[in-house]
Amino acid sequence: MSTPPPHGQNPFAQPGQQPYGQPEGQAPYPPQGGYPQQPGQPGYPTAPYGAVPPEQPRRKVSFKLIKNIVIVLAVAGVAIGAYISSQDDAKTAAVGDCMHRGNSDDNNPDLEVVKCDSSQAQFIVLAKVKGTYTQLTADSKCEAEAKDFQYSYTESGDGSNFLLCLKDYKK
Repeated sequence: MSTPPPHGQNPFAQPGQQPYGQPEGQAPYPPQGGYPQQPGQPGYPTAPYGAVPPEQPRRKVSFKLIKNIVIVLAVAGVAIGAYISSQDDAKTAAVGDCMHRGNSDDNNPDLEVVKCDSSQAQFIVLAKVKGTYTQLTADSKCEAEAKDFQYSYTESGDGSNFLLCLKDYKK
């Protein structure tokens, strides 16, 4: 009866050969102690083609961030521009304001508030009445509000329905 070889020995190994095919000079197991091996220590694997170049630093500001900032600024600019341009339209007109017709279209005359000493002043507001009016009811309402009116202008939509009673402005 034969006894098994002691643990860790290979009975088929040739003399001078390390057990389990380990090359000479390399530990059969990773180092104990929990610390990773450092370059230059025995058993540290080397790169086949030399050292790996360090990773390039990342850009601080990305294209996506710049694009989003530009979009936000553009939207804000359009909103501010629309707000400023709407400050001189018919919605802001009051009795005594002078108006300029920016368009020859009777359906959309594009009335704008201008200074009365301006060369653009064409009409003066005699009355401003809130509510929704047809052309027939607008003229009768203007007759009741301002006897010497010449033109009526109605605007409806976006929650601000009103009527302006106008006459030519004489400088």
